[in-house]
Amino acid sequence: MPALLRYQAALLARSQRWLPPFILYAVFLVVSVQGGQPVLDSLGYAAAALLPVAAWLTRICAGGEPAAARACAAAAAGPARAHLAALLVAFAAATALGAAATLVVTLISDPAGADGQTPVPRLPAGAAGALATLACALLGTAVGALTSRPVLRSTGRAVPALLLAALLALVATGSPANAAVSGLVTGSRSGTVALPLLPLGGAALLAAVATAVASALASRRPD
Repeated sequence: MPALLRYQAALLARSQRWLPPFILYAVFLVVSVQGGQPVLDSLGYAAAALLPVAAWLTRICAGGEPAAARACAAAAAGPARAHLAALLVAFAAATALGAAATLVVTLISDPAGADGQTPVPRLPAGAAGALATLACALLGTAVGALTSRPVLRSTGRAVPALLLAALLALVATGSPANAAVSGLVTGSRSGTVALPLLPLGGAALLAAVATAVASALASRRPD
């Protein structure tokens, strides 16, 4: 597996297909998050925006490998393991991007609640933001895994499905991402910090199921 992970990471880096989602995320943060804003609100924006980016990166990694190279990797390590490596690299890339954003947002934001007066400790706020960001990265990876090959092969179906699923993951009641982000926003209003451990656990479970399904189908639906 380590060799597969290095191979998939090198493939993603050399393809430069990661640039559009990275740039889009950076532009969103520059426009939506500015220095001096309440820290928990800003962290909520950063976490929510990462979910569609993670789904996009997952789609890139799941379908970016040339068919011949994918067949060689599948023959050497098995289709399921090869596909799992691609999904893990996508998740790692999204997590690294989210971690960098969380650190920057925590440092430039105002350590206060939405009223601008109630103090909010910066370190606990950053920890809550990091966990919410991780939950969004996990759920974004799940969305990407279920809207990419081998689950959905047609681009005409996969892209609208990805966009719709990412939107629902952010706004639907009961979604771990919605719960994590809402917890930050609610905490900003009250001036309290609550770690989104339950949403993180739910997101991890959904991501594990989605990656297992996608990896299993990779063995049953060879290119």
